[in-house]
Amino acid sequence: MKALKIILLHFLVLSCFSVNATDIGGQVIFKHDKINQKVDVFIDKKYFTSYLYSNDLEKQVLFPIFTASGKDITRGFPLAPRPFERTDHPHHIGLWFNFGDVNGLDFWNNSLTIKPENKHKYGSIKFIKIKNINASKGKLQTLAAWIDNEGKKLLEENTTFIFSENNGLRSIERITQLTSKQKEVIFTENKEGLIGLRVDRAFEEPSQKAERYLDSNGNMTETPVLNNEGVNGVYRNAEGVTGSDVWSKKSKWVALHADKSGEIITIVMFDNEKNPNYPAWSHARGYGLFAMNNLAGKAVDKDSPSVKITLKKGEKITFRHKIIIGGNLSDSQIDNMANNFNR
Repeated sequence: MKALKIILLHFLVLSCFSVNATDIGGQVIFKHDKINQKVDVFIDKKYFTSYLYSNDLEKQVLFPIFTASGKDITRGFPLAPRPFERTDHPHHIGLWFNFGDVNGLDFWNNSLTIKPENKHKYGSIKFIKIKNINASKGKLQTLAAWIDNEGKKLLEENTTFIFSENNGLRSIERITQLTSKQKEVIFTENKEGLIGLRVDRAFEEPSQKAERYLDSNGNMTETPVLNNEGVNGVYRNAEGVTGSDVWSKKSKWVALHADKSGEIITIVMFDNEKNPNYPAWSHARGYGLFAMNNLAGKAVDKDSPSVKITLKKGEKITFRHKIIIGGNLSDSQIDNMANNFNR
């Protein structure tokens, strides 16, 4: 846990390596801190997010993520817990990409809380290197490996992140290319996937259920009903479905809207028409999980055709997704963004 603690203590520490850009709507600055195993991203000198690749994590994540006005849209737990947050699903950290059934292994639910005797059921994604930082295009390119329970490489992951900001709209585009390296790899339909974001409490739906959370002193507390003050998140998708009903529905975009501390914020997740099974199924939950899954199939919709993707050795598959973080965005504005993403 040493490396993880260093990350928490030095989240915004400046590094000795930085590059910047001015031609993508705002000046993007990358600061690569090799000691603390992260790359900080700034736009117009304002913090946006960090790419974390600590060996203590079972996957690489973007955490935390801030709006252009400086509001955090991500849950702090488990890396930087805040009072009155839920403490469920410790594998939900910031923004990430993985899946629940790859050659029978669960990559999605793996975390430091899994008991040693159960670790054989899970896979992990291990960081290899930063391949390239291209500030002129806001690009961060990374290399990682999907490792099975015997320590063997199932997949090589080449990922490109594109960060930008225009007129207060921040965006993260993630292009994920997976290559089978040593043997056949099979993705079997599963609800746990594929690109996921765990949001701040303001974006959750109000809940009347008993829950566990951190109190103001950081102690774990059980309560019959959570304090729903300031909790007002509402989902909607391109087909006009709202609230928790977006779950399991296919849509080219899903938006999550909330008022956080007097500011209307909308987070939109876009699927790309070149992705398998476009448009993706929504794996969005009222408790704060916001995910889009191109490989869900019958795991979320019994009327769906079965989903099974097989990669023979050397074969590749690519997924492209985009996150937009803005203000009070209308459906027509979001539709235009979706159309631009699919050009």
